[in-house]
Amino acid sequence: MLEHGGRRRAAARRYGIPEADWLDLSTGISPHAYPVPAIAAEDWLRLPEDDDGLLDAATAYYGTARLVALAGSQQAIQGLPFLLPRGRVGVLAPTYAEHPHHWQRAGHEVIRFAAAALPAVADTLDTLVVCQPNNPDAGCIAPAVLIDVAERLQAREGHLVVDEAFIDATPEASVITLAGARLPNLIVLRSLGKFFGLAGARVGFVAARPDLLTALREAAGPWPLCGPARTVARRALADTAWQDVMRRTLAEASARLARLLAPLDPQGARRVNPLFVWLPTPAAESIAAALARQGILVRHFAAPDCQGLRFGLPGAENDWQRLEAAIRALTGPATRNDSGATA
Repeated sequence: MLEHGGRRRAAARRYGIPEADWLDLSTGISPHAYPVPAIAAEDWLRLPEDDDGLLDAATAYYGTARLVALAGSQQAIQGLPFLLPRGRVGVLAPTYAEHPHHWQRAGHEVIRFAAAALPAVADTLDTLVVCQPNNPDAGCIAPAVLIDVAERLQAREGHLVVDEAFIDATPEASVITLAGARLPNLIVLRSLGKFFGLAGARVGFVAARPDLLTALREAAGPWPLCGPARTVARRALADTAWQDVMRRTLAEASARLARLLAPLDPQGARRVNPLFVWLPTPAAESIAAALARQGILVRHFAAPDCQGLRFGLPGAENDWQRLEAAIRALTGPATRNDSGATA
């Protein structure tokens, strides 16, 4: 099984710091989770039913009815490679490691390429997989480029898979409304784990053409989502007022985080996603270890094509102050704080 962020217990054992004392910034999950309502006893007592309004709420939120609900987008990431024709699959490098891992498991030939090579490499593939925005480096591809690539693939009966797990804060960059309609070969993955802060609920959706939706639903088996998760997801997707406030909140928080990390980024290479900041640096390992010794967990990426740190957003103000103090300890007394004053 691949390693992911959020391994706080392992960090606690390694550094001898109690788990409760850690500030976990390693996952990219919003620290401002959707306020979970009280769950009715009936949601626990009864088997979940598909006609409970969840797909109606998802249709309104995503702008398409061509959807299937799954136990997180991870279920689709694992299942799709077995449902599409075996062939040559292109995956961005770097990107979310679960994608190439499962295409390889299903027997496909996996080709990794940099984002700049996308237009050229697309015509050599049977399936293209991209994260939009990309995880972990926050890179984005213009929707027009994705549409052009999808059309070129479609002419060759190829497929484009777009993982939009981190796109909810910037929905204008989404191509989900085209999946299965104008672009029958486009498959879009969505998740409630990041923007809504509901990773533990394990709720995701796939938009695609009808035959693929049916195949995914059949492969998932009965009741892929539990009743309480369906209730929370339905309310979160319908709460447009909360969504509007959260988009503004996350934009402000990510900009603040980018400013706070400036002393660690003399080249100005960091990239900002509303849910995390990517800091490419050859000193990633030493910075991650120094922060860990202060009880702050960030995600360290060590591959040759992906050396850097991903910082999730602090939540409470004391968490922000703690991270600022930790960075000041790493970079010296001349560090400028978030307000712009010299500390």
